[in-house]
Amino acid sequence: MPTTHLLYLHGFRSSPQSAKARLMAARMAQRHPQLHWWCPQLPPSPRAAMEMVAAGVAGWPAASMAVVGSSLGGFYASWVQARTGCAKAVLLNPAVDPARDLARYIGEQTAWHAPQEHFYFAPAYVDELRALEVPPLDDAARQYALVAQGDEVLDWREMAARYAGATLQVLPGGDHAISDFERHIDAVCAFLDPV
Repeated sequence: MPTTHLLYLHGFRSSPQSAKARLMAARMAQRHPQLHWWCPQLPPSPRAAMEMVAAGVAGWPAASMAVVGSSLGGFYASWVQARTGCAKAVLLNPAVDPARDLARYIGEQTAWHAPQEHFYFAPAYVDELRALEVPPLDDAARQYALVAQGDEVLDWREMAARYAGATLQVLPGGDHAISDFERHIDAVCAFLDPV
């Protein structure tokens, strides 16, 4: 079934202004104007972020809903898919164990796309991340994972192992931001099959 509703979840310290989010938003607006697109600014608290997302997609049709998540947003996307039963998820260099990885970022942080904006990453957020962990999906064919071997932030092997049952595209080289995302957006959209 074609995707009618698409949620995009950005990563840690990121925003709807990320290059990938803007590319996806522009593609949907130009080629799929009837698609319902939502890319919210997520609060630092994982629990608050997922409460906001859950409320925002509560009325969406699971059978034609999809979620795209980058880095921490990929971790969130797996939670959203497990919780809603949505048809498809695209995971872009997805965080596998953010409770472990983000524990060293407790404290004052700056927003990547607006360095003048600060937020506090509280110790309690690590526990909130642990509470959002979900097991691998039984029907992993409903997931598409794009993993760059050159990711300088996350271990590509860990990502590939976690999403081994998904439609998995491992990119030689690359980086955490998937700076050449424009080259991969057609494959992502082919998987999503937007209306």
